[in-house]
Amino acid sequence: GSEAASEQGQEEEVEDRLKEHMDNLQDKSAKVRQAALRSLRLALASKTLSEFLLERRLTLTDSLEKCLKKGKGEEQALAGTVLTLLCLQMGSGPEGEEVFCSLKSLLVSVLTDSTASPSARQSCATALGMCCYIAAADLE
Repeated sequence: GSEAASEQGQEEEVEDRLKEHMDNLQDKSAKVRQAALRSLRLALASKTLSEFLLERRLTLTDSLEKCLKKGKGEEQALAGTVLTLLCLQMGSGPEGEEVFCSLKSLLVSVLTDSTASPSARQSCATALGMCCYIAAADLE
């Protein structure tokens, strides 16, 4: 009994931290946004959070879009990596496809932008390839 309660308490704590990181993606400070992206990257890479993310995918997708559009260099690279992990978590169903389709043109835009940093372009290329492989329903 107490193990289950302890596990549920840890789960809620993890979710609260994730919500805080997602809120920090809206911050004016690039350093705060980058720290939030690093934390999200670590969380998405180490734990299956599909239930939690399913309810918040639109909010997270919007935040990643802003980081890709307005961010520079490292922020764009981190956003591309988090997007890849989000696609992996959402899987090949309609939710994953929705995330991919909403950011596909922006990924291509950063990838083809010769003024974007090499790390941002590489991260967006990886995100485009992985998300396309996982979530694209359209074979083209």
